[in-house]
Amino acid sequence: MTAHPGDLLEDLRVAARFFPRLPGFLRRQVTGAEARATVRGWLANREADFLDLVRDRVYASPASPYRALLRHAGCEPGDLERLVRLEGVEAALTALWRQGVYLTVEEFKGRRPLVRGGRTIPVEPALLVNPSAVVHVLGHSSGSRGPKTTVPLDLAWVHDHAMARWLVLEARGALDCRHAVWGAPGGSELVIVLRFAVVGAPPEHWFSQPDPRDPELAARFRWSWRGLRWGSLLAGRPLPVPRHAPLERPEVIVDWMAECLRAGAVPHLKTYASAAIGLCQAASARGIDLAGARFTLTGEPLTVARQAVLEKAGTEARPDYGGIEMGQVGEACIRPAAPDDLHVMDHIHAVIQAGGDGPARGLPPNALLLTSLRRTAPLIFLNVSLGDAATLERRSCGCPMETHGWGRHLHDVRSFEKLTSAGMTFLDVDVIRILDEVLPARLGGVPGQYQLIEEELADGRPRVRLLVHPAVGPVDPALARETFLAALASGSDTHRSMAATWRDAGLVEVERRAPVAETIGKILHLRTTRRPRA
Repeated sequence: MTAHPGDLLEDLRVAARFFPRLPGFLRRQVTGAEARATVRGWLANREADFLDLVRDRVYASPASPYRALLRHAGCEPGDLERLVRLEGVEAALTALWRQGVYLTVEEFKGRRPLVRGGRTIPVEPALLVNPSAVVHVLGHSSGSRGPKTTVPLDLAWVHDHAMARWLVLEARGALDCRHAVWGAPGGSELVIVLRFAVVGAPPEHWFSQPDPRDPELAARFRWSWRGLRWGSLLAGRPLPVPRHAPLERPEVIVDWMAECLRAGAVPHLKTYASAAIGLCQAASARGIDLAGARFTLTGEPLTVARQAVLEKAGTEARPDYGGIEMGQVGEACIRPAAPDDLHVMDHIHAVIQAGGDGPARGLPPNALLLTSLRRTAPLIFLNVSLGDAATLERRSCGCPMETHGWGRHLHDVRSFEKLTSAGMTFLDVDVIRILDEVLPARLGGVPGQYQLIEEELADGRPRVRLLVHPAVGPVDPALARETFLAALASGSDTHRSMAATWRDAGLVEVERRAPVAETIGKILHLRTTRRPRA
């Protein structure tokens, strides 16, 4: 794979900033006292921090699409300040949302023009970049639901997030665990490694699903982990290099976890839910007991069915929620009311929901709208939807996380992206139920061994492939197809009619192969690959 000369030049510039800063970053370890005081201070000053950020990064930036949106809504700096002082941050953001100050995921990703009041406003992720952020690492969204987003990450942003990471590990009693990461050889995982390292819990291992030495990998993946290793040695805080551990062959990770448990230690692996399930299945097949191991799971929904598989293996699984574009939005509740019960990181973000105004704007009522609060944020968000919806509530759980001021909770976090082949529309939540619950119960296997892929062929015709992992065992393709369509049809009269159309057209093809993982390692329940329009 030949890189564009401009990309190589940008990589060199980033590397020149990253390497000199890395040793000092690693030596500046976060302590518990610092983490508690910092989070408490940020929560106490949310209103002032929000107003300062909007003043300096929105109103003072002529190219900011948010400035155009605020002006269209008739909201000048003094108006916003009065609104925030009187109503608070979330109430002010809700008022702005109702006046048209927001970006849908389609607008943010550039799939749809940003139009308000008949005026088209230029918007692309590059216009949202924080001008004061120093680019030390280039991150990228997975691109699984649209164009990839390049995100310039500042080490100061990583340090800001490490405050919550220390407190989460403390709450779980996991600071003294033996840690490892399993994902990709750069990007998001590099940031995760840095967060663990700066809180005094450096990973022993960094397992990579792609081969980190594969020449087909982007150059920045290959140099970034090498630079991390060299910089950590200079700092006197050595960090691991990525070690190849393919999704289908996780034996090296199973052996590491088993060795930890034999030594009386607790292994803690940060990875994706589907990867953790595959790992437990591989251990069981070899007669290895992983009871007592811990997981932090990211990037995919932690459903009831997936949680049940991991609990059956005797492991503890806790989720987190975030992304390369916005960092951590939620961290695990220690006394959860649902498998993916999360405390909202209100010191980093403000989060509201679309409510009753959402459907008219293409968003479900429980769609999440995110707003930046920290000056180190790589992208400035002001009521931005990234395509996720959830239950958002304030409740007292009595867990250690609540004592730090995180009183709001998220659960049932799901994408509201849709599959729309041949006139049929249904949501990720429908797909998740069928793939994680219905098909394993009827055909065998476990969650993570089924995936739905929507494609558009060269002639414009749609195709839907139902992938069934070979490890499920013998499966009649006709039975698999019919089970899927019958489950789909059970949702509503409209779905029943459309499922009959799909059945008659033979639209669903069953393929015996492992689900497709994204470059960063996660496996989506629903993967769409649509051809770009001319």
